Amino acid sequence: MSHEYTFLDAENIADYLRSRPETAGRIDADRIASVREIGDGNLNLVFHVIDADGRGIILKQALPYVRMVGAGWPMTPERAAREADSLATHHALTPELVVEVVAYDPERFIIVLEDLSDHAVWRDALNRSERHEDVARRLGAYVAALAVGTSVLGQDRLLVAQRIAETQNPELCTITEDLVFTEPVFDAGRNEVLPENAQDAADLAADPAFAAAMAEAKWRFMTQAEALIHGDLHTGSVMVRGADGAVADSVKVFDSEFAFYGPIAFDLGALFANYAFAAARATALGEHERASWALGLAAETWEAFAAEFAQRAASWHETRLFGAAFVERRLARILQESLLFASAKMARRIVGAAKVRDIESLDPELRAPAARAVLTAARAVAAEWEQAEDISAFTRLVGASVLA
Repeated sequence: MSHEYTFLDAENIADYLRSRPETAGRIDADRIASVREIGDGNLNLVFHVIDADGRGIILKQALPYVRMVGAGWPMTPERAAREADSLATHHALTPELVVEVVAYDPERFIIVLEDLSDHAVWRDALNRSERHEDVARRLGAYVAALAVGTSVLGQDRLLVAQRIAETQNPELCTITEDLVFTEPVFDAGRNEVLPENAQDAADLAADPAFAAAMAEAKWRFMTQAEALIHGDLHTGSVMVRGADGAVADSVKVFDSEFAFYGPIAFDLGALFANYAFAAARATALGEHERASWALGLAAETWEAFAAEFAQRAASWHETRLFGAAFVERRLARILQESLLFASAKMARRIVGAAKVRDIESLDPELRAPAARAVLTAARAVAAEWEQAEDISAFTRLVGASVLA
């Protein structure tokens, strides 16, 4: 399908804002003081616009191709509609934890978002060795809110069926299915590692336990339409505000263009993997106490998720069959699947096309052993995810390599 529309730039943004009545109370389009392109992702244009009174707004536009590659990798810009819809849905459930959507333009695939420039991307803060407390707990509660509030547990069965149909996101799901699950085992030509990690990547791909786990992970990702998940929940899609070393006074999730009805454990596993990256980085820098803290965030997120899920179970739609025993079984399965998906996420961000700055920004002599530690952890978790009885299994398996 051909898409022809005007891309945003510094020259046309003021005119665009004048055309959107929803933004009139947010920013003065006639007195724009600055326009800054802040997008550092793989897919989109993102602009931060400030007026003469210091009021700001964010404009995010989906391009008809993958930005990090160019026009040679076409990508449907309709993904912006999925993101706008999911953010609005998630914001309605947890307004204090999700960025607000001010407007969505379906003709030019532009999402207008509240200005969070007084926040920092959590990954960047972690990479600066900062500690913002209580973020991981709130993210666990956020995922639990989605697990119940967008599923048959918390919504009418017919409405959920309608929402599953409305939120299909096959193009971006295919990216996940290929890059996260298949390509760490079967390289399609996009994988890349340091020469020092070439053997580590080869050992990963040749590991039958890892391959079996990725097959199981991909199958569950493709078939378990449990809830409207974020789909790409990592420390780079969370904004935090507050002083280093203190409880964060604001936490905001954003960037949910990969959202679809999928396994709730996928969001949890993505967070767990990113905590492992933060821990591996801290270890490489000799910050051992901080590394233990970072890995411990997995337990903080899981315990908050489990508590919030169980609390919401008291008032969900079906409490006869879906009673206390059901809750216990669901939590046990979600925990194991979270480790399964964490294994996939740890591996793909080391060997795959889209890496993480936690590891990539390390000096090469530190990067290679940190990457090796994460791949070792991914294989260990892949081998034992089905035996996990509590979250300590994750910290034990990952800690054996990334805290060493």
